[in-house]
Amino acid sequence: MDVLQQLLNAMQNAGLEWSAPMELRRGDLLFQAGRADMPVYFLEQGIIRIIHQNGDDLNTIRFAYKGSLFAAMDALITGQPTIYSAEAIKQTVVKSIPRADFLNFINSDAKHLALWNTILGYVIFGQLERETDLLTTSPRERYERVLKRSPQLFQEVPHKYIASYLRMTPETLSRLQKS
Repeated sequence: MDVLQQLLNAMQNAGLEWSAPMELRRGDLLFQAGRADMPVYFLEQGIIRIIHQNGDDLNTIRFAYKGSLFAAMDALITGQPTIYSAEAIKQTVVKSIPRADFLNFINSDAKHLALWNTILGYVIFGQLERETDLLTTSPRERYERVLKRSPQLFQEVPHKYIASYLRMTPETLSRLQKS
């Protein structure tokens, strides 16, 4: 059993209650930058992209897929307003648990905390890989590394969002895929 499933089972055994499922259509925002006291989400169906707006540029930071637990990590950790927004890129269903309930659960038992720390480790490792890719590799290398690491991305996510994630134009991505 994987670490996420262990954590979800422990949450269920502890009696944590998820909100009723919320349905989002493609393009709907789950949350917007500036919101504080963000819940923790579980993605039952669909795909969410976490985005950051910098002036006119809208940058895709990461994706959440069916079966994943995700949050605006900056707001979850600090309790301060998030700088990120989350957009459904296809029909999506999510449920949530309030931040305080989740943190109380995590901190209530050393096993819960260990599971959460393992998950955070994977998140940090993934972000470091991505940062290294963006800073040190060519567009071709970035494309090939992400294709190897996350092949489902290219099957489930529109290419304009993949291009944003890879920090290249959709035309560059298209050329790389053809060559």
